[in-house]
Amino acid sequence: MKPQTAARLIEINRRFYRAFGDAFAHTRRRIQPGIRRLLQEIIPTSGDWLDLGCGSGALAAEWARQGRRGSYTGLDFSPELLSNARQTAADFSTSGLALRFAQADLTDPDWPALVAGQTFDGVLAFAVFHHLPGSDLHRRVLNQVRGLLRPGGLFIHSEWQFQHSPKLWSRRLPWEQAGIIPTELDPGDTLLDWRHALPGQAEQVGTRYVHLFSREELGALAQETGFTILDEFESDGQGGRLGLYQVWQVSV
Repeated sequence: MKPQTAARLIEINRRFYRAFGDAFAHTRRRIQPGIRRLLQEIIPTSGDWLDLGCGSGALAAEWARQGRRGSYTGLDFSPELLSNARQTAADFSTSGLALRFAQADLTDPDWPALVAGQTFDGVLAFAVFHHLPGSDLHRRVLNQVRGLLRPGGLFIHSEWQFQHSPKLWSRRLPWEQAGIIPTELDPGDTLLDWRHALPGQAEQVGTRYVHLFSREELGALAQETGFTILDEFESDGQGGRLGLYQVWQVSV
């Protein structure tokens, strides 16, 4: 993918979250079933964890609610969502837990500087990676994630599988609407409309860029960047198939 095309895709999502950050946060007050399963079965109750794309703080609040110990660092590029996260987390006791939020954009090559000198037992990225355009950026961010993990550390992430929802599939938009020629894009790149109405307000409509990952694509990226896939499952949404969750471990 040409850098100019990637930059235009990144800007589509930046505009979306600037315009609809508060409304989007309103739709993300609860953690997804797949994340709850990971908290019960995979993620230990102590350790140092980094959450990329922490959003409005639903997971941070659950982290504190469950009395987890160690540290939780949440990064997000949206100041609107981070403001919601800080307000949400403030309602819970964090005894034994160091809770921190910071603004970071994964498309910025220098984002790891925000946690310079730190390493983590695990890195989380739920419904984040599919907003990053281009295989070059995917590999760069994954290599940066691996560099932040301790030996045996886990990278746990989910990608949207919107093809399993007829409703979401019908919301695909022509790329010409964004002034982008489809041949400049990678297979799976999609422009979707987003709709939500806050109480007492008219429906809001925005557009977002999403990359539809296949298992084969994710498997190749894991191998290229030094990870082993330990587990995967589908969860979330009607039918329980809107999110593909994978657990990766730093390869020895």
